[in-house]
Amino acid sequence: MIKPQSLARKYRAAWRDTALLLRDFRAPLALFIALIVGGGVTYYYLARQAGEPIPTPSEAIYLALTMVFFQGGGDFPDTWYLQIFFFLMPLLGLGILAQGLADFGVLFFNRKQRSKEWEMAVASTFSNHIILVGLGHLGYRVVCQLREMNQDVVVIEIEPREDLVTNLRAHDVPILQGDATREAMLDAAGVRRARALVLCTQNDNLNMQIAVKARKRNPNVRVIMRIFDEDFAHALQEQFGFSALSATGMAAPMFAASAAGMDLSYPISVEGQALSLARFDVTPQSKLVNATVSDIEKNYDVSVVLLGHDNVQDTHPAGDRRIAARDVIAVLGGAAQINRLAQDNRH
Repeated sequence: MIKPQSLARKYRAAWRDTALLLRDFRAPLALFIALIVGGGVTYYYLARQAGEPIPTPSEAIYLALTMVFFQGGGDFPDTWYLQIFFFLMPLLGLGILAQGLADFGVLFFNRKQRSKEWEMAVASTFSNHIILVGLGHLGYRVVCQLREMNQDVVVIEIEPREDLVTNLRAHDVPILQGDATREAMLDAAGVRRARALVLCTQNDNLNMQIAVKARKRNPNVRVIMRIFDEDFAHALQEQFGFSALSATGMAAPMFAASAAGMDLSYPISVEGQALSLARFDVTPQSKLVNATVSDIEKNYDVSVVLLGHDNVQDTHPAGDRRIAARDVIAVLGGAAQINRLAQDNRH
């Protein structure tokens, strides 16, 4: 079932796309008008020279228009070169109109041939949305996650893979093919109306260049970028306020946590502090055995968000609940605090 919001957006996109088509139709229309006006004025002067004058230039122009549709007013002229007008004007005028209308009709009813223009028309209907640049494996997963959260996303990719494009278009995600370093492409994606820009390309310099240009177009847009150099990521956060995520920095804690027998989520930034959710089993030799939930929160500066005992999970454990061996515990905290808690659990 198509959502009303999605249906309304498609109608707006169709209207804007049609307006663009009409704008492209200006050339044959202008040529047709030039033919009628130019032909009418020419006929006016030639008719005077031939001794078969037309009272006014405007009447001659009207006569040229009627000639196009085989409705020439007045008597058929006697002069040979005026007679040519009666045969030539319909051929030229109808030829121009027919070609223009045929092209317009084909493009109007077969938008697949104009996929690039159609995607831009759809993107122009978005507001307060998220722009993602770089439709690789990471970018694709990010878009899928955002769509699961019912977020509007516009994608920019210079060489999109056909399989990824097909999957995302089924989720109403417009994909603009082009270079995101061009301000015109950012404008086509609606950067002035966007609330966030996610940069997932594998080139740190490219991500930085796009981020700066996007901030120039929209100083309030939030920038989240993928950075391979962890030191560079910290520098960008401090100097520009970009949310720079280091692939190495994100992956290292996950590998370490897995090796330590602990599940760890990707960190989130809360008021400038990186917090992760960690889950682990309490070992029999753990220092946490017999400690209360309040003791853990006070001693390790974390928040206990789940306590599992005998396959029963309590997501809001009371402060006086005591920890037993083989319990499951989940906490929210910083990397250093979680690391110290994990060490004491293995003690």
